[in-house]
Amino acid sequence: MTIAFPKPDQAVVARRRDIIEGLGRLVASEALIVSEDERRAFETDGLTAYRQMPLAVVLPSTTQEVSAIMRFCNDQGVKVVPRGAGTSLCGGAIPQADAIVLGVAKMNQVLDVSFEGRTARVQAGITNLGISQAVAHENFFYAPDPSSQLACTIAGNIAMNSGGAHCLKYGVTTNNLLGVTLVMLDGTVVEIGGEHLDAAGYDILGLVCGSEGQLGVVTEAVVRILRAAEGARPALFGFEKAEDAGACVAAIIGAGIIPVALEYMDKPAIQICEAFAHAGYPLDVEAMLIVEVEGSDQEIDDMLRRIVAISEPFKPKTMKVSQSEAESAAIWKGRKSAFGATGRVADYICMDGTIPTGQLPYVLNRIDEIVKSYGLGVANVFHAGDGNLHPLVMFNTNVPGEMEKAEKAGEDILKLCVEVGGCLTGEHGVGIEKRDLMTYQFNPVDLEQQMRVRGVFDPGWLLNPAKVFPLEGRFAA
Repeated sequence: MTIAFPKPDQAVVARRRDIIEGLGRLVASEALIVSEDERRAFETDGLTAYRQMPLAVVLPSTTQEVSAIMRFCNDQGVKVVPRGAGTSLCGGAIPQADAIVLGVAKMNQVLDVSFEGRTARVQAGITNLGISQAVAHENFFYAPDPSSQLACTIAGNIAMNSGGAHCLKYGVTTNNLLGVTLVMLDGTVVEIGGEHLDAAGYDILGLVCGSEGQLGVVTEAVVRILRAAEGARPALFGFEKAEDAGACVAAIIGAGIIPVALEYMDKPAIQICEAFAHAGYPLDVEAMLIVEVEGSDQEIDDMLRRIVAISEPFKPKTMKVSQSEAESAAIWKGRKSAFGATGRVADYICMDGTIPTGQLPYVLNRIDEIVKSYGLGVANVFHAGDGNLHPLVMFNTNVPGEMEKAEKAGEDILKLCVEVGGCLTGEHGVGIEKRDLMTYQFNPVDLEQQMRVRGVFDPGWLLNPAKVFPLEGRFAA
């Protein structure tokens, strides 16, 4: 294990039985998980290489129950790790031995929908896709669409400011979030924002979105819903050189065209996804772009003509425009299943850095050099339109030392993102994975200011404390 966890507070661990008894008075017996076998399901998240067994797991059903749990834990000095569906790829929901896990999965209802106001109030445990399904009968949808949207919750989306393939046009979670119900550490319930477009005063909502569960526990959210476009159509472009694909992305964006999605896959990713999804991807190219545009038939045709013209100087070897809903579904099935399909052929670490789109050709070439220098492989599949990279660094966990090599390669890739003017994360968050790289992006003054803000909400560092900030040099609240 190369990522360290803080040493557990043994005084808290010694009081485990009393803590469990106290929690048992706040929720129904079936909402409290205490046996080792049952707790094991919560010892890790999407970053499965790391795991810690929590003191207990509590699954409240209401904001009032969350409030009571938070007040109790604050009074007892017990750490709390908020959890949605546990799909975090950066270790954001991994617990600690002296912490409870507070899961919101039972809080999964749509509370109110206003089609006239284009808003929906939902409980935080609803899945991302569940929101769109709840409003689809009126031809509305919720725009952010992470690849894990079938499983991930809006609570986790808010914690990590998640995006997805269509965030190029519609923005990430923060651009589609209007308000939250937040339970503070002392149990206080506050409403931030609401069903109006902009709240008065400081942008506290913007601070909460992306705070990784360190400022409070979100139990409800007001999100923006949008009317679906008349139609949408994806197209495939295959290139003989990865640099040409990257340059084409920059040219499309530079021309002022904003497709609804602009996704990149390199040859290893194409082969892996085609073997799984049989989407008709070209296997004789080094890189492929999925470009989706939407609107009326006339708008779609016009935009695709312009994009084809922009691509011509980069000599695409393959150009294929979807001609049916079935073809469109197959194209997206391959892209949406990329992470799972890669897991069929190798262990991997999924990185999440963001760069200026003009740096794509250079960065893609350097990623290949970095990973090869460690004797490993890489499959690149990512949101190219906004420069949000997702290199899948592949390794064999049964070979001693390979996981450590993969982590080192990942660190070098993230440092590269910062060097070219980007940042450590686009949508996965910092968690434990990037925690010790924060000093690479931020100087000590920057980090101390961020920690001071965190300390206003959680002076005792009880909320998700092992995450985001390096363990050394933390601001003492």
